[in-house]
Amino acid sequence: MQILDKDRIKKEILPLLPFLPGVYRFLDSTGKIIYVGKAKNLKKRVSSYFVPESRLNAKTQVLVSKIANVEYTVVENEQDAFLLENNLIKENQPRYNIMLKDSKTYPWICIKAEPFPRVFITRRVTRDGSLYFGPYSSATYAHQLIDMFHTLFRLRTCSLKLNREDIAAGKFKECLNWHIHKCDAPCIGKISEEEYAENIEAVKNILKGNSSQMIRLFKEKMMQASDSLNFEEAQLYKERMELLGAHYNKSLIVQANLTNLDVFSILFTDKVSEKSKSASAFGNFMRVTNGCITRVLNLELKTAEDLSNGEISSEHEEALTHFILSVYNILAEAGEKPCRQILVPFMPAGGILSSEHEIHIPMRGDKLSLLELSTKNAREFMLQALKQEALKNPDEKKSIGVEMLKRDLHLKEYPVHIECFDNSNMQGTNPVASCVVFKNGKPSKKDYRKFNIKTVVGANDFASMHEVVFRRYSRLLNEGEPLPNLVVVDGGRGQLDFAYQALTELGLEKKLPIIGIAKRLEELMRPGDPNPLFLDKNSPSLKLIMQLRDEAHRFGITFHRSLRSKGQIKSELTEIKGIGEATIQKLLQHFRSVARVKRASFEELSSVVGKSYAKKISNHFLSEGDSE
Repeated sequence: MQILDKDRIKKEILPLLPFLPGVYRFLDSTGKIIYVGKAKNLKKRVSSYFVPESRLNAKTQVLVSKIANVEYTVVENEQDAFLLENNLIKENQPRYNIMLKDSKTYPWICIKAEPFPRVFITRRVTRDGSLYFGPYSSATYAHQLIDMFHTLFRLRTCSLKLNREDIAAGKFKECLNWHIHKCDAPCIGKISEEEYAENIEAVKNILKGNSSQMIRLFKEKMMQASDSLNFEEAQLYKERMELLGAHYNKSLIVQANLTNLDVFSILFTDKVSEKSKSASAFGNFMRVTNGCITRVLNLELKTAEDLSNGEISSEHEEALTHFILSVYNILAEAGEKPCRQILVPFMPAGGILSSEHEIHIPMRGDKLSLLELSTKNAREFMLQALKQEALKNPDEKKSIGVEMLKRDLHLKEYPVHIECFDNSNMQGTNPVASCVVFKNGKPSKKDYRKFNIKTVVGANDFASMHEVVFRRYSRLLNEGEPLPNLVVVDGGRGQLDFAYQALTELGLEKKLPIIGIAKRLEELMRPGDPNPLFLDKNSPSLKLIMQLRDEAHRFGITFHRSLRSKGQIKSELTEIKGIGEATIQKLLQHFRSVARVKRASFEELSSVVGKSYAKKISNHFLSEGDSE
């Protein structure tokens, strides 16, 4: 393990941390985890430790003095961060994690294996045939679910050992819950075992996330209550709908239905280093033990060639095999063996494990979700490495957004020169368009261009986009100027098709890659492809395209407003006979607006432009007021 001092951690690790939820781990000089923490924003949380000592308490100062390296794992949301932190603390028992060393755990919901099953909250999972759902990072949320189940289905809460014979013999007596309509009293035969089982099945479906049918039922009852002016009951059903909707966000960190398994994912960069004559692959490993993620490991591997493009090949399989064996060699040193079930994104080269191990490519469900989470962490690990390399060689490296955009759009060249177009008009007036230029991922404002629409009448975004794209690139061709590596248009399929038509008329459709970005879902569209491309919301690629789109929109709106402002000034001040542009400029510089010029007295006007001009201005606005 590389040992880093505090200055190197601040310089090499902190700038590269993502603004995402996750779990961070502090390691000492021996590579042992000494602290595990959760964060809604990894960058902000981890950076808060590396501040002047005077701002830290005594315990935190001791902890920071022991840190030799920092690792992290990103997750989908803050709830998952809670659960993963809990799992890792129990697995590693870090020295400085005081609060959770008492083996405190999060609550589960249990459906007891018994006649007329009870549904209750527990913090202990036992292998007695009962069903367990969770855990829940919020005990309040778990209790709300239990309350909802008892309200909806009137389940029993007593610990009586029920059986058909005793119920038929009248051994039991109803309790208060039956009289206040909170229990259907199976103890005295008021509900059959089959009817009760149907209610339990509905509870299972809700806990598994199959809540759509119940939500529809609640909505119908809410509308019926509202129509009957029973607003308190309607509010109750609304709250139940919201509670069920929130339950759809099921945690991936712990799944009770998953057994022990290992998860591997691997990603490849798209450039061979000139220095090392090799490319890099980035792998992420996760171990799931009894449904909990207990181990996370990232490794970088070197490959002999670029493996980022094309179909899965034997080289990809060999790289995955090498990654799996490297991880298991590391685990073997700690006395750990491979799990029986192994999840991978594609099959590795054959013969790496014995026949007792099962290697799967998950296609759906919780296992696929785990593989996607592993892939997300591999991507973060890769981005961190690329950023770190860019910091070391800022003059030679492309921006991270440019690097990833080439990969995500499968471009032949790095899009170091990108141009983005946007239209702007207000109810068909002053239609204009803007073109912004980014070079190596940064705005090149001296190359920005703005266009007055000349051939299109009214608000026709499609035809306007065709005009400006045609004008822009016909001029670049005539003047022998370099063309961009990528063209982006702000808009949907229509704007993209008209822009592509302009490129086709210029013979550039095969030379200039072009995409469109729609605002609603930030989906990317490509000519001839009916399926939109969705990139990760946090990916540098999409962020760069969104920055281009937003800058083109800002530049176009600014230009459009200036035209509207000039039009208003022309209609108000240039109609005054004998008043020229220089005088108008003096008036606006002093009074700041046409409205203030109108309200100014003769003496105020005279002090700015003289009595002669002041008289003309006063007479003009006076006659204008009389005509009204």
